[in-house]
Formats: sequence, structure tokens, C-alpha cells
Amino acid sequence: MIRYSISIVLTLLLAPVVGQLAKSNQSAKPESGIQIPLAQNTKPFNQEQTLVELRKQIAEQKEKPAEVVFKNIQWLKGIPAGRVLAIMEIGYSKSLGVDCTHCHVVDQWEKDDKPTKQITREMATMVRLINNEHLKKIKNLKSENPVINCTTCHRGQTKPALNLP
Repeated sequence: MIRYSISIVLTLLLAPVVGQLAKSNQSAKPESGIQIPLAQNTKPFNQEQTLVELRKQIAEQKEKPAEVVFKNIQWLKGIPAGRVLAIMEIGYSKSLGVDCTHCHVVDQWEKDDKPTKQITREMATMVRLINNEHLKKIKNLKSENPVINCTTCHRGQTKPALNLP
């Protein structure tokens, strides 16, 4: 099961946008010197607090399959609902250096409005294919069951680490 929790963590595009959204809470100062407040975002997203609240909400159902507790579960079917939040936090967020808002609309977690959510699903399919088919065909690997996961390439960043020192 741990193999799936880590290998589901793949997302690519919006980190610069998320950073810009965080900065957009500042005021603009045009040439006239007059302060013009920009549209105010709601309070900054607090992932830790959100996860605490979500864990409380599903406490009575944490052993049920994810698809029974959460809406629009496509990839983590059969996983206990209580593990889904850990998979998202440890697998996705930490492996990519992002928070929930990278793929999700806050309080509307089931929505597919952000392209990164579908990219993640497709990358997870790629990881599963590599782990279940391709790695098993490579002879002389030191592990009987070799696996890759999101961290293998992403190393805590949205874009895979392509530049070597």
C-alpha cells in the first residue's frame, strides 16, 4: 500500500501561479504614488489546519473506502479514506513542494477545475506502468520489487529535476 501512496504523487504546472496568488494580496503603487489595493484574496491557505479539519470530518468513516467517503475519487479507489489525506500530504504535497491548492479548489475538493489534477492522474498512471511492467523486466536490479515514485524525479519541486550538477 505504501508503494501506491508515494507513486500517486505527480503534478507539474502551477507553482509559479500559486506563488503569484500569494503575492497578489499586496497593494500596487502606480506612477502617481497613489496606493490602489488589489483584489483581496481570502485568508491564506493553511494546509495543516485544513488537514486537521478534514480528518475530524471523516473520523467516523476513516476505514471506509475512499470512494465512499470522498467525491470524484478515480485513482485511490479501495484505499481507506483516512489514508487518502496522508497520501495527499506526504505523497503529493511534499514530493512536489506544493500545497492542496495546487490541484484542488478549497472546500470543493472533488472539482476537476485545475489542469494539474488531471496531470497528476496521468502521471500516476505512468508511474504505475513503470513500476508494474517496465522495472520488473530489467535484469540484475538489486531490489526484488523496484519502484519509482514522484520524489524519484521531482525532489520536492513541481518540475522534475532535469539539470544535474
